[in-house]
Amino acid sequence: ASMSRRSAPAARPPRSATRCSMAKPSRTLDGVMPQYSSGQPVGGLARQGPSGQITGQSFRDADKPYASPLTDSEWNRVESYESNGVKSVADYPVSTFSADVDTASYAMVRRALKQGAMPDPGTVRVEEMVNYFNYDYPAPETAETPFRATVTVTPSPWNADTKLLHIGVKGYDVKPAARPHANLVLLVDVSGSMQETDKLPLLKSAFRLLIQKLEPEDTVSIVTYAGDAGTVLEPTPVSDTDKILAALDDLRPGGSTAGVAGLEEAYRLAEKSSVKDGINRVLLATDGDFNVGPSDDDALKTMIEKKRESGVFLSIFGFGQGNYNDQLMQTLAQNGNGVAAYIDTLSEAEKTLVQEASASLFPIASDVKFQLEFNPAMIAEYRQIGFETRALNREDFNNDRVDAGEIGSGHTVTAIYEITPVGSPAVLNGDLRYGEDRPAPVAGEEPGYRGEYAFLKIRAKTPGEAESELTEIPVTAENEASSFSTASEDVRFSIAVAAFGQKLRGIDQVSSYDYGAIEEIASDARGADPFGYRSEFLQLVRLAAGLDR
Repeated sequence: ASMSRRSAPAARPPRSATRCSMAKPSRTLDGVMPQYSSGQPVGGLARQGPSGQITGQSFRDADKPYASPLTDSEWNRVESYESNGVKSVADYPVSTFSADVDTASYAMVRRALKQGAMPDPGTVRVEEMVNYFNYDYPAPETAETPFRATVTVTPSPWNADTKLLHIGVKGYDVKPAARPHANLVLLVDVSGSMQETDKLPLLKSAFRLLIQKLEPEDTVSIVTYAGDAGTVLEPTPVSDTDKILAALDDLRPGGSTAGVAGLEEAYRLAEKSSVKDGINRVLLATDGDFNVGPSDDDALKTMIEKKRESGVFLSIFGFGQGNYNDQLMQTLAQNGNGVAAYIDTLSEAEKTLVQEASASLFPIASDVKFQLEFNPAMIAEYRQIGFETRALNREDFNNDRVDAGEIGSGHTVTAIYEITPVGSPAVLNGDLRYGEDRPAPVAGEEPGYRGEYAFLKIRAKTPGEAESELTEIPVTAENEASSFSTASEDVRFSIAVAAFGQKLRGIDQVSSYDYGAIEEIASDARGADPFGYRSEFLQLVRLAAGLDR
């Protein structure tokens, strides 16, 4: 099917590099703001309060389980962006975006709720919350087909007059014997603030888990940065595990944060021990900013892009809170063809670096882009749920020089749109006086151009290839579930997570949809939950219901 040329390219959403503030103050479960100890927190993190006092908290204080008295985004720089609004299909028939498999937002939301505070809306990226969970979507049968997409249309649980268009993508799961060798450089922040128990000590435990997951033929190097950068461990085969673990155990915090010098040294080592047709990746583990040396975000982005072209990719693992530059870490991971994850507990480290090591480290498709064209004869309006920071211009889809996200071995990617059928009372945009007449849908018509809801296109490259391959999927009545309850468990659970994320961001469309309804959907669709992640999600919904009053 040919693409329509009815509209101008969609503009990227506005972005800013500010420390955004919460729309409303955090509350504890009993409705009283927690009291915090004053004085310098462990790790050197402090901030002046409105009356001049120094406020802060050591996370070693077992009797003070709350986060900083300031909001997450006042302590941790996050990217401010506007949530996607409702678009008229007549004016904007095409939506284009990059794949996103990052999960950092979910872990930050979880940490805030478990510390007794509502998360700052600025830290909530709905697509990262949805994609935190693994879904058992139909998978491709061979490596020649790197991924498979499944589309489902269901009634919307929060609006009887709209539907949800759900896209579930599953990457081919590379068998251990078939995956390429890995050349990994661990780039570790050992600045003074990393002495907190949820930072360097947790980081060491996390990377111990990763090293035990690797194959004997893989190689590991360790670079540290604090004041200046240094190589702690030259490229060493994983077969010499004791040497690697000893170098890791010897890491000690101290100094300021010379992150750029560390990156340069890490890339030098990665290129020095590069594995042809293998995985060459820098794993950056940090709690914060790059405070010493060149630290302009644009300059760092350019540097990462150049290194990406050489075949060395970058993944980010964030630890702790207080000075965490989430915005910069997102930018670096996106431009380094890597994932951005946030590790707040050892169980999260086990999930990210052991259970999902193949997905995080071994890509099976790169520069993955989605483009959805809606049929104005069937759909009047649409709203994409999440992916605001991954929006692409319409013309970017066919341009193989434009960078986009990766899908790793066994990864799943989920995207959801709320769509409003023609004639629905939920239509928000009125007819234009001078607009063209809209064709009415024909009831019972066989699937075809006029019977299609939308047309989905996916472009992706085989890693290392310059040209992408195109997948096309028409979305018709055959994709529609007869009721929400008849949709698969994975579809329903992911929609519950999307509803929760939207509610935390304060999205109007779900403002009257209560937490109890979200919990009910998620509970009914929990399914097999061997590691308890879905059960934990139910707990987070209950915590938010108690806090958000």
